Amino acid sequence: MPQHEHMERHKKRHGVRMDKMERDRKREARKAHKISEFAQKSFGLRAKLFNQKRFKEKAAMRKTLALHKEGSNKHANDDKVTDGAVPAYLLDRENVTRAKILSNTVKQKRKEKAGKWTVPIPKVKPIADDEMFKQMASGKRQKKNWKRMITKVTFVGDAYTRKAPKFERFIRPTGLRYKKAHITHPELKTTFCLDILGVKKNPSSTLYTNLGVITKGTIIEVNVSELGLVTQSGKVVWGKYAQITNNPELDGCINGVL
Repeated sequence: MPQHEHMERHKKRHGVRMDKMERDRKREARKAHKISEFAQKSFGLRAKLFNQKRFKEKAAMRKTLALHKEGSNKHANDDKVTDGAVPAYLLDRENVTRAKILSNTVKQKRKEKAGKWTVPIPKVKPIADDEMFKQMASGKRQKKNWKRMITKVTFVGDAYTRKAPKFERFIRPTGLRYKKAHITHPELKTTFCLDILGVKKNPSSTLYTNLGVITKGTIIEVNVSELGLVTQSGKVVWGKYAQITNNPELDGCINGVL
């Protein structure tokens, strides 16, 4: 179990209080009063930030309520054409039907937007700093311990200039620096050895992203110009994102899926 899930572990081992549900209900009921009291007492920049946060929360709540009410909303239906003659007193009356406000096109766009960043491995085990970094002694008498050596695979660009060893805090060993990855195209069912352009996101930490650390689940950008992929407008695709599917430090190579 990850380090930060100690509360979940305690619940599994020892269970919860008998009156937990009641306490949670009362806490939730008091929450509105607490928020109101804080909003009335706060002033200045703190009040401004709090109001911005509340505004976003209320907007999200309104959206949720609107989605729930979709099915029971009424609006004019222009598409419906009745068969046969219509009485004179009904000619000026619009046909009202129960329908959803959001059109299919808007819903489709939302689905596309949500599915745009779906990845092959959605959940990855977080990596602790103790596992990622090895403490290194430095100084004249080896008494200083501010240096760290990265124990995982890293990517370093061609334009990278290493700092002077005396001032370098994070050391990336040359033996663990990789510049190519074996990327599988899901539709073509073929694997290509492509150049890495950069590390887009490491799910464990932003520090690992900035250092270019490549672990399982990391999103990297690869050079796909050799594959000849073309956009709808006819432009050649230069770089594409891929997710790492193996543990590179154990396998000795980087495998991923576009």
